[in-house]
This record gives sequence, structure tokens and C-alpha cells, in this order.
Amino acid sequence: MANKAKLYLLTGFLGAGKTTFLTKVLEDDLEGKKVAVIMNEFGKVGIDGTIIQKEGMELVELNRGSIFCSCLQLSFVSALTEIADRDMDYVFVESSGLADPSNIAEILEAVKVAKGDAYDYSGAITIVDAVNFLSQLEEDIETVRRQLKFCHLAIISKVDLIDDEKKKKVIEKIKEINDKVDIIESINGNIDYDFLEKDLMKNDWAESEETTNSPENKPKSLTLTYDKDITKEGLTEFINRIKDDSYRIKGFFKLEDGWNQVDVVGDIIDYKPTDKGEETSELVIISKIGAQIIRPIFSAWEEVIGKTMKLR
Repeated sequence: MANKAKLYLLTGFLGAGKTTFLTKVLEDDLEGKKVAVIMNEFGKVGIDGTIIQKEGMELVELNRGSIFCSCLQLSFVSALTEIADRDMDYVFVESSGLADPSNIAEILEAVKVAKGDAYDYSGAITIVDAVNFLSQLEEDIETVRRQLKFCHLAIISKVDLIDDEKKKKVIEKIKEINDKVDIIESINGNIDYDFLEKDLMKNDWAESEETTNSPENKPKSLTLTYDKDITKEGLTEFINRIKDDSYRIKGFFKLEDGWNQVDVVGDIIDYKPTDKGEETSELVIISKIGAQIIRPIFSAWEEVIGKTMKLR
């Protein structure tokens, strides 16, 4: 009989640090293991899949929606079914930051019907953004609560960027939503990876529910492409003009100092030099205000950059 792969679901709101965490796990703790990653993004273009690399790793990208929504559920089940034949040791599913995993149990049941007992579901891990978590709750973002309600391990990221009083409040709020979950802290994705040896499912208390993800409430995702160089100062000014209307902005852009990975969460704009650039620069923008963001994007670009870009 084929090896039963340990299956982990990785959740966390946009920009919490899921990809950073997963990259560290793959680099530091799974040497010599056969690993598959299913990467789910709301945008039409997958950005994070180009960041994650591990020798021998298999990557499947499912974009344009949430894997828990009816629009992608069948693709998700099919991906898990196909991977089950490849004798993996570990399978990690990194869901979109806007994903509501309340129906993960019924999805895993569908896989079991198709392939039998191929997976050892080892738990849902939620990355909590220490800097932005409290404001996300104030904005009443339901997916933040749902991700925590259905997780078996909560990892608080970016704890080096907050003080002890705020950290205390973050922990209190997590416990209000899920009083059974284990909570650990992380800086730059670094934690004690002994969770791989623990039974996270010992407190599997949450009953499966209908997900709030649906084709009707799917956020508007836009991809901006540009085939010339611009300055970091110019791109920063453009981003500052649209970021309040965006859940998340990320991508790869060619600037005066070369290719950069661009990552925008809240008020923080992060640039990281990279060699992963292509011929064309791309930014994925996930809108808070639907299609109404299109006009501000074009207006800000024209005023700041003044050269033609494409938005789709």
C-alpha cells in the first residue's frame, strides 16, 4: 500500500506570512522528504508559487478564487486525488488569505471517496498577523475568525514588530475565538518545527460548516502589467495612493536597482531584490471596493508614472 502523506492546511489572512512560513519549513525541516504543495491564490496570476522552491518538490497552483468555494472545489479535490498517487511524505495546502476553510471536512471526505484513505490529515495551521490582526477584527473580516475557529495551531507572526501589551491583546482575542488551540510565536517564519511531530488533531472540536466563500462574494482581483523600468520612489507613490482600497498588493517589478519582489500589507510596503523577474513586471491587486478600484488605479498611475500600463 502507498505511503499515507501527512496533509497540512495552511491558512491566514492576506500578508500574514504563510509563504514565508512554508518556505522555512521546506528549507529547514523536510530535507530528503517528498513534498507536494498546493498553492491557492485569488489572483489570475500566481505570485507565491514562484517563491517556493525545494528540490524534488511538486507544486500545483489553483488560482482565480478560493479552493473552498464551489468555483474551485472540484479542482481542489482533483489535485489532492492526483497527488495521492505520487507517494508523498507531506502535502501542504496554502490557501488564499481570503479563504474560509469551514468545509474542509467535506472536501477531504470527497477525496476519501475517490482515493480511499490516502491522507493522514494532520491539522490546519493559521498564521496570525500580529501587526494587523486587531484591526482586521475591528473591520469585522469574517474569514479571519473562520480561519481561527477551524485551526489546530495558531502561529503569531511578526511579534518583533509589536510591544508586549499588543501581543497580550492578540493572544486574548485568539482565545476568544478558539479557546482550545495551541498558540506559538514566530519571527520571519522561524519557529520550533516540532509541530510536525505533534498530534495537532487531538483537539479537533469544530463541526464542518458551509463556507462563506462563494462566486457571488469573490473579491475583485486585478493584474497590472508594465514592460518598462520605473523608480522605486515612483512605484511607492503609486502604491500609497491605492493601498487603502486594497486588501493586498504583491508581485515582481523591475526597478532602477533591478528586479524586486513587492509585498504590501496594510501600510507596510516591502521590497526585496530577487532574480525571479520575467520580461514584464506584474502586480496583483486584490480590491476592497470591487471594480470601483479600477478608476483610482488608472488615475494614480497616470499622475505618478505617466506611461501606458495594462490592467486586466
